[in-house]
Amino acid sequence: MTDTPATPKNPLMPAAGLDDIDLAILAELAADARITNAALAARVGVAESTSIKRLRALRASGIITGFTTQLNLAALGFPIQAVVKVRMSSHIRDHVLQFHTALTKIPGVLTAFHVAGEDDYLVHVAVASPEELRDLVLNHINVHRGHGHTQTQLVFSVLPGAGVPFGTAAGGGGSAGWRGRLDA
Repeated sequence: MTDTPATPKNPLMPAAGLDDIDLAILAELAADARITNAALAARVGVAESTSIKRLRALRASGIITGFTTQLNLAALGFPIQAVVKVRMSSHIRDHVLQFHTALTKIPGVLTAFHVAGEDDYLVHVAVASPEELRDLVLNHINVHRGHGHTQTQLVFSVLPGAGVPFGTAAGGGGSAGWRGRLDA
C-alpha cells in the first residue's frame, strides 16, 4: 500500500491554513461586510463565539486586512475617472521606491498597480474636471525622476468582477466569489 497525501477539497486550505468554515466566513463578508456576528454565525452554521473567534483569527493572520466603503465618486464631485499608464525610463531601485511613495500621496489616486509588461504602472484616478486630470498627470506623475511616458485612458464605467471562487462553503451559505479589496 502506498502512502499518498489526501488531496484537499479546496486548494486555498493548505497554503493559508483555511478550512471550510473560514472560507464560508470570508464569502459571507465579501457579500456583506456589514453583516452582524449573529447573522454571520447563523449563515455559516456555527456558534456566535466561534464566528467571532474565527473572524479575529482571520484579521490577526492578515487574511482579512480591512473593510471598505464603496463611494459614488460622481456624487461627491469627482465624475471623471481615468487609468494612467506610466512607463518608467529608469528602473533604478531608488527611483522606483520614490515613485511608489509619491503615488500614494497624490490627491485623486484611487489605486496604483505596479505591473509587468510594456507599462510599469496602471494608476486609477478620480478628479472633478478634465483640467484636474491634466494637472494630476503633469504636476504629480510626469515630474518624477525615472518617469518616461504616460498615456491616459478615460473610464466609461467600472464593472465588478466575479471575484475569487471559493467553491462550496460550509453551511451552504456564502457567495461564489470574493470581490473584496486586497489592500485595505
